[in-house]
Amino acid sequence: MTDEEYFKLSLDEKRVDLYIRQKNMLRDFLERNAISKEQYEKSLNDLTEKMGMQDYR
Repeated sequence: MTDEEYFKLSLDEKRVDLYIRQKNMLRDFLERNAISKEQYEKSLNDLTEKMGMQDYR
């Protein structure tokens, strides 16, 4: 996504994009064994709850 495309997004769309990027980063850490499965699940649950993204899990 270009900067121009990003700036055209609504605040809700930016929030969803941030959530997806952070979720993917956690998945990448798990795949590289940088965090345990338990850490991944806890962090994902915390992220989902704090960002109010239960519908995007």
